[in-house]
Amino acid sequence: MAKVTIQGYEGSFHQEAARQFFGKDVEVIPCATFREVVKIGANKKESDGAVMAIENSIAGSILPNYNLLQKSNLVIVGEVYLHIKQNLIVNQGVKLEDIKEVHSHTMALQQCYDFLDKYKWKLVETEDTALSAKHIHQHKSKHIAAIASKLAAELYGLNVIAPGIQTMKNNYTRFLILQREQNGSIEQANKASVNFVTDHSKGSLARVLGKIADGGINLSKLQSFPIPGSDFKYSFHADMEFDSIEQFHKVIEAIKPSTVELKIYGVYKNGKTI
Repeated sequence: MAKVTIQGYEGSFHQEAARQFFGKDVEVIPCATFREVVKIGANKKESDGAVMAIENSIAGSILPNYNLLQKSNLVIVGEVYLHIKQNLIVNQGVKLEDIKEVHSHTMALQQCYDFLDKYKWKLVETEDTALSAKHIHQHKSKHIAAIASKLAAELYGLNVIAPGIQTMKNNYTRFLILQREQNGSIEQANKASVNFVTDHSKGSLARVLGKIADGGINLSKLQSFPIPGSDFKYSFHADMEFDSIEQFHKVIEAIKPSTVELKIYGVYKNGKTI
């Protein structure tokens, strides 16, 4: 049974992503910060790896997490696109008219304003969606609801009184599955994440991108990062989708002459939006 680190508490969207990849029996190690997720995820005595959010279809990239990935010795072995559905959850027997307060993380509250504006409830910001659910369960609150995942409701024996209350229905978060090493080649691998630094000669980035395009590879993401301590020099994170591993390796060899650094974070099977 896999044992992986997640950010947040049991019942969080990170745990949902872990279950989607590893199955319902996966054991999770809740962590307060993403730094802790990576640190414990890299320790073979404590875990088998980590599950870490990297971008959201509405909020965009989580830039500090790319930095954590860059500094770690973890490799990407998979990814999960999780459909983020926010739910209004309460203790058993509590009705809509009983609610006086709604507790959740500030981002979750913001995602649900269209629904919440219909009511005169007091909105209380907390540090975590799943923790809010845990607290209303522990205190047996009759007048407080939480906004959290369906999994949080299941884990704490709560009732989903209003499902899918987020304003933007097409809301996905992409999670990376990280392990200390890649055990052999991943079956049906068709995606890779790469970080490179160009040689800073004129047009070097354009040359790299041209070689990628010439190789028939789809660049699904390109993110630039300033290199600390440099005078406005950048490294680039690229997600590449390909038909065969040979095609990918051929392109890597083609772009090497135009780079001064190149690191492959992982070769894996692309995730699907469900």
